[in-house]
Amino acid sequence: MLDNLSGRLTKVMRYLKGEATVTEDNMKQALREIRLSLLEADVNYLVVKEFIANLREQALGRDVRESLTPYQQVIKIVQAELTRLLGDKQREIGRVQRKPGVIMLVGLQGTGKTTTAGKLARWLKHRGESVLLSSLDPKRLAAADQLATVAAEVDAPCYRSPGDMPLEKQVPNLLREARETGYERIIADTAGRLHVDDELMAELLALKKALNPEEILFVGDALTGQDAVESARRFNEAVGISGIILTKMDADARGGAALSMVSATGKPIVFIGTGEKPDDLQPFHPDRLAAQILGMGDVLSLIERAEEELDQREAERVARRMMRNEFTLDDFALQLEQMTRLGSLKDILGMLPQMGGKSVSLQGAEINERGIAHMIAIIRSMTPEERSRPKLINGRRRLRISRGSGRSVQEVNRLLKGYQEMRKTMGKPMFRRMMKRFDISNKMR
Repeated sequence: MLDNLSGRLTKVMRYLKGEATVTEDNMKQALREIRLSLLEADVNYLVVKEFIANLREQALGRDVRESLTPYQQVIKIVQAELTRLLGDKQREIGRVQRKPGVIMLVGLQGTGKTTTAGKLARWLKHRGESVLLSSLDPKRLAAADQLATVAAEVDAPCYRSPGDMPLEKQVPNLLREARETGYERIIADTAGRLHVDDELMAELLALKKALNPEEILFVGDALTGQDAVESARRFNEAVGISGIILTKMDADARGGAALSMVSATGKPIVFIGTGEKPDDLQPFHPDRLAAQILGMGDVLSLIERAEEELDQREAERVARRMMRNEFTLDDFALQLEQMTRLGSLKDILGMLPQMGGKSVSLQGAEINERGIAHMIAIIRSMTPEERSRPKLINGRRRLRISRGSGRSVQEVNRLLKGYQEMRKTMGKPMFRRMMKRFDISNKMR
């Protein structure tokens, strides 16, 4: 996620780290590179201009010049500005104020509104709320059928009106059904177009009046960059949105939409879509994404995911061993075996500091289920002593492990090298600071 931008900004920060002091000259060079990085990431020009101006004013300020660690001060400033750009604070979907509470999804055709409706229903159900899905898209053929399929995948009910019934009659029937059956939430999947037009906006305004929704969430495709930003702005002006859901964030290497949305609309990003599975919808945390962009990882999200998907004791044990830098190859194998529950290996590594989602630590290993199976086979072909003390593994042992696992010696070497790099990262002061900053120890109590 945002790999290209993260790589560019991390490189700029490494440049500043090599400088003894932060001067006007080296900061000018760094700001130039940051500006180019943001523009190449398709961030809105006016947003970049303001961002650089704020950085320049703070990074050349007295506190930085007189600091014993100017590099760390600049990192802190850049992270704070990125967080501000992304919305500063997390915006949550509040509890239902009146039943049924309606969430209306709007956006252009093809952005993933229908699949997002299913993901959101799953998320709300996980929070303990009863949800009724409904398609209010009379224009698109089979829109109701598609939503019914998505609803079945997340085990949520789907209300269907007769195909020839106009929207002005569908809405009262939908609200009556939800009230009589006791549903707390309605998620309304509305019509979209290939572009913004007056007919669509008039239809959405009529629906808004009829539904009286608590939330109107714009669903935008992160891969379309500034097109998504402009669409969000126009939907907000015409209909009035309360928040944004960005889909396909897992495939977005640039980040222009995420970094421009809040400034362009004045509305927060509430959720991001990170894959095609029903549970690939995550609440958006501006501070965590800012940390990831700067190569600091997202350890808290990793721990939270582990707490949800793994046994609590196992999650605590792994976290403590990570903090004590006692993560062995046995621990690595156990985590690999549960990787399908936690997500892809690339995703997990992207949450660790300095790994940026590019699987740097595994030096070209295949990041998929087959690759994970191969790595487990290699580790299981080692003796218990070798798994706890990898430095014992010499050339002869590597050949034996290779033959025992059915994998090449090169693959064995890659795994061992990647594991050692992970251990190094966990032993760095920055990793411990990140754990402390996100208060991991209290999180595990």
